[in-house]
Amino acid sequence: MKTMHKKAETIRIEVLGAGCEKCETIFDSARKAVAKLELDAEVVKVDDIEEIIKRGVMMTPALMIDGKLVSFGRVLQTEDVEEFLGGI
Repeated sequence: MKTMHKKAETIRIEVLGAGCEKCETIFDSARKAVAKLELDAEVVKVDDIEEIIKRGVMMTPALMIDGKLVSFGRVLQTEDVEEFLGGI
């Protein structure tokens, strides 16, 4: 069953972190969740520490969906990201 995003625009999913293995895991999980749910979404990495701090994130890795911080300090698997995306 195809999940529909309530908004007309593309969902923006951001993985915040310095590019470590944990960040890469979340990035891959987010891409897999988007594909599985067939969402119109852009998944990007934010690795600029000044930008991460500017957003108020003090613990990485972190995940933001459409500008909202949904997780920080833990490694998310595909199913975890799907749960967050299912709530939008």
